[in-house]
Amino acid sequence: MTISETGLSGWAPAKVNLYLHVGPPKSNGRHDLDSLVVFADGRAADHLQAEPADTISLEVSGPRAAEAGTLEDNLVLKAARALQAASGTRQGARLTLQKWLPVAAGIGGGSSDAATALRLLTKLWDIDPAHAAAIAPRLGGDVPVALSGQPALMRGEGERVTPVPSLPPLDALLVNPGVPCPTGPVFRAHDEAGGGAGFAEIHPLPEFQDAKAVAAWLHEQRNDLEAPAIAMVPEIAEALTFLRAQPGVLLARMSGSGATCLALFEAIAFAERAMVVLRNDAARKHWWTAACRLGRAP
Repeated sequence: MTISETGLSGWAPAKVNLYLHVGPPKSNGRHDLDSLVVFADGRAADHLQAEPADTISLEVSGPRAAEAGTLEDNLVLKAARALQAASGTRQGARLTLQKWLPVAAGIGGGSSDAATALRLLTKLWDIDPAHAAAIAPRLGGDVPVALSGQPALMRGEGERVTPVPSLPPLDALLVNPGVPCPTGPVFRAHDEAGGGAGFAEIHPLPEFQDAKAVAAWLHEQRNDLEAPAIAMVPEIAEALTFLRAQPGVLLARMSGSGATCLALFEAIAFAERAMVVLRNDAARKHWWTAACRLGRAP
């Protein structure tokens, strides 16, 4: 978080699911989850600024602004209005979102934007952070873990967040093949295939000495939504094939409900090399790529 004379600003980083186990659908139509979540640094993030104002307003700019939908549907605006109502404050805010992350991409961009809005406005309005914590689950399953901003286990419907402070930082490349992969249809395909049988939370989580140990353990885990997402968006398989063939790669899998894929590397130089290869590939230069370090939110 940055403080200036005109207000506050902060990064809203990509959320990455290192593994994602999904239970069967419940009576409310939602699912129990078990996932280890980390966040990108500023190289894979949106940016939000909050300035004092009489009313709440939002302006969206940046290369992905057109994909962000209407303002009334934007989670930043919904988070600000919900926090204002819950806290009883009459203060407003002029919010400016620079949208860099792809939308419907399995990296929780909208949820991260909303969580950053909650953090900034809690500080700007000088209100109890408990209001933000209470609102977060109602805004979406990824918002509570994004509000924590640290490596964590995300469980239940996303509302149970357990920090994992000892997780070592991870050098990574995030790749999205430029094809939307909406969450709802992916979950429905998972359910129709009978997914979720034998679901159980991992306990205890092992201690990891370094990134190689993390990657070795993750090979024993999975993303339960990867197969149904690939069936809907075959480009995900193409991205994974590319990533798994790169020098220095430790692990490659899909994040969240897709279509963004992640690859963990032995060092950031390997991730940057793979990013350059993609950006110089005429057939794939439209893919979104970001070499970054995964861990705490910036």
